[in-house]
Amino acid sequence: MPSTLRTTHSGAADAPATAGRIPVVVHAPDPISREGALSQLRRHPEITLREESDTGPGTVALLISDTLDDLTLTRLRRLVRSEGARAVLVVTLLRGNELLDAIECGVGAIVWRHEATEHKLVQAVLASARGDGDLPADLLGRLIDQVGTLHRSATGGAGTPAQGLTQREVDVLRLVAEGLDTGEIAGKLSYSERTVKNVMHGLTTRLHLRNRAHAVAHALREGYI
Repeated sequence: MPSTLRTTHSGAADAPATAGRIPVVVHAPDPISREGALSQLRRHPEITLREESDTGPGTVALLISDTLDDLTLTRLRRLVRSEGARAVLVVTLLRGNELLDAIECGVGAIVWRHEATEHKLVQAVLASARGDGDLPADLLGRLIDQVGTLHRSATGGAGTPAQGLTQREVDVLRLVAEGLDTGEIAGKLSYSERTVKNVMHGLTTRLHLRNRAHAVAHALREGYI
């Protein structure tokens, strides 16, 4: 069955967005990396590919980079904060507190470049479009360690968490931090999936958090989980 997406000379798709499909923009440091990501994504009917300049609210921006340097961070902040996109970062290496920097500037999903299979790229795009977090297990563990260290340094040891999260929100975030998706969280807590989504939407809106990964980082930083 032929693809419904056609490609221009620059390798970008020229099909318009269709209702129910996720608009995705790929930013890459070189044409080979860009075309590799496009070729993996264009086979999926739930995704529609757009030009790099066509980023905006509701768009998922997939950004490929070797490291999270200042230029990449600046671009991520612009994509998320100024243009309203949701961000997926495909990266080779994250040093020191660069993971926290990525989460704080609005990245909801991260994929290691050496693990960037078609399945993982699509999974990250779908998770980001839903507002979910999607971090590799080793990065989730590092996030917990880094935020825990920051919290202990700020409080001088174990302290009383700041007010701001309800017990229901803490319960949901604890399971998000364990890597469970919405359906699994609903099953664990005997909630409906709608309830779980409403809990996440309520706390991210109230606390001005950008996505699930940012919410988990906030809860860890404040000592809730």
